[in-house]
Amino acid sequence: MGVEVIAGAPNIVRGGSHSGNVAAADLVRQGAVDALASDYVPAALVEAAWRCVTETGLTLPQAVAMVTDRPARMALLPDRGRIEAGLQADLVQIRTHEGLPVVRRVWRAGERVA
Repeated sequence: MGVEVIAGAPNIVRGGSHSGNVAAADLVRQGAVDALASDYVPAALVEAAWRCVTETGLTLPQAVAMVTDRPARMALLPDRGRIEAGLQADLVQIRTHEGLPVVRRVWRAGERVA
């Protein structure tokens, strides 16, 4: 129908909706989700991307794009969301610890900030 769909990252982390609605991972498996977002647990974005890889069959680049490139394009910000020459580049280094992703370093505009 041409409608872009955003699902909640916390829904994926929890394994389903906290209010009994559809499980976002099921929608991701069906190819019905374009992007993931979180208004109340921002850290869930990283874990949701990891879970999409292990639980839905997405590749890591596909899952990361759901929390970076696709939301940027939806917000009409085509100059960010992916690593490409000439674009704004904020980067996050992630390492897994006991199967969970942990943010180790962050760069903003090319400078390390964390």
